[in-house]
Amino acid sequence: MYLLYLDESGNEDNPADRHFVLAGAAVFERRPSHPPPAFPGYIPYTMTQSLESRVAAALSGIRNPRLDSDVMSAGMVRDLAVTDGGRVSLTLVLTRDDPASLVREVRRALKELPGISDVKIEVVEPKAQAAPQGTQPAGGVHAPPASGLEQLGHILAISSGKGGVGKSTIAANLAAELARKGRRVGVMDADVYGPNIPRMFGVNEKPPVRGNKIVPLERYGVRLISLGFLVERDAPAIWRGPIVTKIIQQFVRDVDWGPLDYFIVDLPPGTGDAQLSLAQSVQLDGAIIVTTPQEVAIGDALRGAKMFDRVGVSVIGIVENMSYFECPHCGKRTYVFLADGGQRLANELGVPLLGKVPLQARMADLADDGKPIVLAEPDSPAARALAEMTNEVEAKVGGKKVRLPILTG
Repeated sequence: MYLLYLDESGNEDNPADRHFVLAGAAVFERRPSHPPPAFPGYIPYTMTQSLESRVAAALSGIRNPRLDSDVMSAGMVRDLAVTDGGRVSLTLVLTRDDPASLVREVRRALKELPGISDVKIEVVEPKAQAAPQGTQPAGGVHAPPASGLEQLGHILAISSGKGGVGKSTIAANLAAELARKGRRVGVMDADVYGPNIPRMFGVNEKPPVRGNKIVPLERYGVRLISLGFLVERDAPAIWRGPIVTKIIQQFVRDVDWGPLDYFIVDLPPGTGDAQLSLAQSVQLDGAIIVTTPQEVAIGDALRGAKMFDRVGVSVIGIVENMSYFECPHCGKRTYVFLADGGQRLANELGVPLLGKVPLQARMADLADDGKPIVLAEPDSPAARALAEMTNEVEAKVGGKKVRLPILTG
């Protein structure tokens, strides 16, 4: 089956210059008076080409719109390796100003090549270079300047490999417990596809704007921002990666957070544009991975943890949610799911298990009513487990955060 090539504007090419694509290999209907068309990204394929040269040619066809250059010429591809078995590994250097979609474009372009069996991409930021003495740092750096962001304190990402494991519940209760202990806390709901923080804190109003800055709403001593405050409850979020990136950057930079001790980011499930954009936008102190005990959740959580490792963000630890059900009458524990999945994941990653949170009656009802269980029922088994988890997080993260200025050459 042949697919007719459409030019970059989406129009069918001139029939006189027509060529076809089959499984990533171009085959021309050659006419003597019409040589093969030249266009950015075209990769002629011949059987005499080595796999390495075809990989390089594919990468040369992917352009970075910020630099108006392809990723190879721009020096964004490093440590490129191609094995005889068709396995490709490379390091892709992305700044916070580069579109996160470049990672997907690179992966897709390589996987479409004949002979490629696997593609492994490690995403890194450019290494900062100290500016010469007496000069000012250059613009366009890969990480955010310290001004305006140093007051965010410890920046923690709450992530999960899949939805439905209670990630937002963990984030909300962690923030509420920290605030109860007197910490200055902000929560950024970066789950743009399913923002649940407004419901879990019982807040549903538009945040005010003052001096070109969005003023976060506040509940239980926690400052909050969420897309759920800005769109209608039933409005579907149908956005591509660049829009998600812009939303996250705006929530970080255009919100008047004020001085904080902890800045907690509730990420969407999985590994995608939101995670990469956050890693490029701020200096994360670490990620907390939330999972349930069963293997289907553990596998997805493992992939999520590995993603943070690839972008240079340490995993602080694992939180196992829905670990067991504790009978309120006799105190007997029943393991609804497979036991100790969170501990096995923590052992595999070499990180601590921060806590095991049990299933508890009315916990979901309280969340729907905007009442974190650590505040509503502080003596309940789930609340005690969440309080202990919070203590573990504070112990791992440490004391007062001091962010040093970032110098670049």
